[in-house]
Amino acid sequence: MNTLLGSALACVLLSAPLTGHAQGFAAYITPPRFEVKAVPGQPLRQVLEIQHAGQEKGNYRVYTSDWTLNADNSVTFSDALFPDSCRPWVAIERRELVIEPGARYRFRFEITPPPGTPARECRFAIMVEGLEPALVQGSLNFPVGGRIGVIVYAAIGDAAPQLEIAGTRVMAQGGQSTAVVDVRNRGNAHGRLEGFVNGIDASGARFELAPADLPILPGETRAVTLSPVVEDGKPAPVVRFPLVVTGKLEWGRNSVPLDTRFAP
Repeated sequence: MNTLLGSALACVLLSAPLTGHAQGFAAYITPPRFEVKAVPGQPLRQVLEIQHAGQEKGNYRVYTSDWTLNADNSVTFSDALFPDSCRPWVAIERRELVIEPGARYRFRFEITPPPGTPARECRFAIMVEGLEPALVQGSLNFPVGGRIGVIVYAAIGDAAPQLEIAGTRVMAQGGQSTAVVDVRNRGNAHGRLEGFVNGIDASGARFELAPADLPILPGETRAVTLSPVVEDGKPAPVVRFPLVVTGKLEWGRNSVPLDTRFAP
């Protein structure tokens, strides 16, 4: 595991450009993730852009990986093929790159689901890894490699999520109580809750709340936090429970109603 993986994962989930900095590894990658549709038997070509921000030439290795989204929303990458892996459908243009200082490289990859593939979601990661490890100094000197994982979701055919609220609760997070919606996905593709709902806390304060930008994978139930929307430059408000929340949360063209009381 490398020192850049945690920050890279946060960027994947928050839709910010992926960045990584270590000796021999100084890259910006856009977009941070792909959410595309594919047709069985037809190649789907996509491009990601790698910008090398180092002062020397950057040497990179590129490869695909399977991944697991853990209960704590961290990601575990795997070089081994998962039983249902779609990585054999994926072709990348090359496996090693040399990028000049400050230059950008448009890296192409292609997904070709076999003819007759039933509706499903193809999920994998494109890993960009620096070939020159950084040397971490201390009581022991050891090399640390840098890499970034770009998550790809490809919906095959009419694959789609089917989200529903399985429950609501209050959870301690960072020393504070937080409203949580447990979201179940009965579909065959990942989904994300979006939109805004209205909240009134025990002090009578009113908030607009938004769900965390987390993928809910097919067949799983995931805890999605609801947090107050904070304007730029202003501190986050303190929510005093119990909290009453009303409104609708959206996923794609669909929505789920929410009218509940969150109490510790």
